[in-house]
Amino acid sequence: MLEINSESFEFGMRIFLYEWITGGGLVEEHGALPASLLTEGAAMLSALAADFVAIDGAQVTVLRDIRLSDLPLPSCKIVEVHSKSHHREEIERLASKADHTLVIAPEIDDILRQTNRWVRSAGGRLLASSDDFVSLAADKHQTARLLAESGVATPEARLLEADQEKLPKNFPYPGVLKPVHGAGSQHTLLVASERDTPPPYPWPRRLERFCPGMACSVSFLCGPAHRVALPVCRQHLTSDGRFSYTGGSLLGQSDLARRATALADRALEVFPPALGYVGVDLVLGKAADGSEDFVIEINPRLTTSYVGLRAASDDNLAAALLANAGGVSKIPRFGDSLLEFLSDGTIRIPTG
Repeated sequence: MLEINSESFEFGMRIFLYEWITGGGLVEEHGALPASLLTEGAAMLSALAADFVAIDGAQVTVLRDIRLSDLPLPSCKIVEVHSKSHHREEIERLASKADHTLVIAPEIDDILRQTNRWVRSAGGRLLASSDDFVSLAADKHQTARLLAESGVATPEARLLEADQEKLPKNFPYPGVLKPVHGAGSQHTLLVASERDTPPPYPWPRRLERFCPGMACSVSFLCGPAHRVALPVCRQHLTSDGRFSYTGGSLLGQSDLARRATALADRALEVFPPALGYVGVDLVLGKAADGSEDFVIEINPRLTTSYVGLRAASDDNLAAALLANAGGVSKIPRFGDSLLEFLSDGTIRIPTG
């Protein structure tokens, strides 16, 4: 169990928040940072930091790529990163001194698991699931296989080898082609038939049957022996065949939301125990009995839905995250607002 010392609130609880792209994960890469990942990363970090600094006695430290001087993080201690070696040194140094460390990083190239390992090897107390959980969730194909073997519905799929140029003929198109290890809809595209010619990709990809319906996500605050489901968020994706994430909206209390929560909870039952914040992406089909609902993937980290959920909650989600990770079941309160949020963290309240 992750120990949460109540005295640390009184005497100063040290929190280290690390988000990969804003925190120097690409500090020595030339050219512009990936726009969509930067937008979502900055939104998640800003929202999370605002909630943690609002906790009495909390002292929040973040890393910031030296090129991002315009990234405001009020009331946080900011450590600028200027090289790859400095990047790792600061992660290990700050994690070793913090009471709690929370990492937001993509599953691409094993970045999330490796960063978690740096934190743990430095003696950091990580608000995250085990390496086993992260490794399994990071592999979209293995995740789907495990879920399907356990009776949880996932789209039919094929594994394509690295640099495979031709699509298989005997497949129920249209399909969605995506990296086996990916994040943020990067290199994801819709293919209509085997005659399509997507660009080659240097790592394995998953070709899965396109499942029409409503894209949504269910986030959980997980403790050592329990988890708390948060309100279901609808995902707003582009219709250009790239499935780029533009934001979301709260689904509210409905049969759709209940179906989504039940299916997401079944998916996590199959996995090793989770800790901290976990998201489950799904598609809800037209069938009212849920027979056309599918789990798409599991995110072993904070997701962009946090920016909308925190705005809709009457409680501090970061405090609830800490409580649940420490073994105390804390169910945040939410109002009735069906607000919308953009990928950059902008909140919109529908009128009329």
